[in-house]
Amino acid sequence: MLLKTFGWSFAVTALGLVAAMIYGGWEAFGVVAILSVLEISLSFDNAVVNAGILKKMNAFWQKIFLTIGVLIAVFGMRLVFPVVIVAITAKLDPIKAIDLSFSQPERYQELVTDAHPAIAAFGGMFLLMIFLDFIFEDRDIKWLHWIERPLAKLGKVDMLSVCIALIVLLIASMTFATSAHQHGGGHADKAETVLLAGIAGLITYLIVGGLSSFFENKLEEEEEREHEAEDEARKSGKKISAIALSGKAAFFMFLYLEVLDASFSFDGVIGAFAITNNIVLMALGLGIGAMYVRSLTVYLVRQGTLDDYVYLEHGAHYAIGALAVILLITIQYQINEIITGLVGVVLIAWSFWSSVRRNKALEAAGGGDDAGSKAEVPSGV
Repeated sequence: MLLKTFGWSFAVTALGLVAAMIYGGWEAFGVVAILSVLEISLSFDNAVVNAGILKKMNAFWQKIFLTIGVLIAVFGMRLVFPVVIVAITAKLDPIKAIDLSFSQPERYQELVTDAHPAIAAFGGMFLLMIFLDFIFEDRDIKWLHWIERPLAKLGKVDMLSVCIALIVLLIASMTFATSAHQHGGGHADKAETVLLAGIAGLITYLIVGGLSSFFENKLEEEEEREHEAEDEARKSGKKISAIALSGKAAFFMFLYLEVLDASFSFDGVIGAFAITNNIVLMALGLGIGAMYVRSLTVYLVRQGTLDDYVYLEHGAHYAIGALAVILLITIQYQINEIITGLVGVVLIAWSFWSSVRRNKALEAAGGGDDAGSKAEVPSGV
């Protein structure tokens, strides 16, 4: 079953790594491998969420999501979107941006480097908002208790995450402007661009979150109507058109999943800019990772177990927070790509290890998931 589910992912991995070797040697091979791991680690919670919703859908809509949805996620968000970001920030025609990445890589690198502060500000704010909204939410299961408990209490303050994000952005832009002024003003004109790009990242997050909430509410309304219709049919002894009701609910599920999947895909694309500016390597690495997310979603649906490793979602969000900080730092300072890539891997591995310890502790105590959600168990700290 494992080979059947992940077979295509293994094949794409082999082809992608070989293509990276041919394109740029061992260095490109390493970058693509890191990007693949980064995408998988950042999107693990995406796969869990997708599987939780996907299992409620019938076989037809599951197939639609896992075919058309994958095409949108892989080719739309992982291949086209990075080109669009570079084209907008570097003020290039998308076709010219692709052509430059192949024909004049040095010139392309120069343009991307010049546009990096804006990219980093936009992406850093988007990722920071995801992390802040997660960490300020009160959850039954906590990983790092010493930090998550007090932050959950602070999270009761309305719009706290937005206020903190804006403060961080102001500090980053002012630091960038001050440094540019002290060094002769070479980049002083970009301080305003950094501020505007960061605000655009914040607005984008709020729009995506709003759309996700809209589709989620629509989904809940349709499910509630379906349950009410079924109850009325049972009482009256009449038959109802379950196919039509399920189809409508499933359609909203599909729309919601696409918006949600796009937002998680955006995380990976933005995070990838902290690793490399090369469109080819970015497309290869993120494409490989996206295939594993698809396979993992299918695997979780077929297995029917989504809560075995409860701290992985925490680890993924801490990795997002770390990437946000790194991106904002790279507005002014350069950080080694290997360090950037390994931060996420280490956090995911740590959360996985903590989940395993938790499961062993619950098994030794003879408890279950319900007991584990209330009891204090080792969390790796």
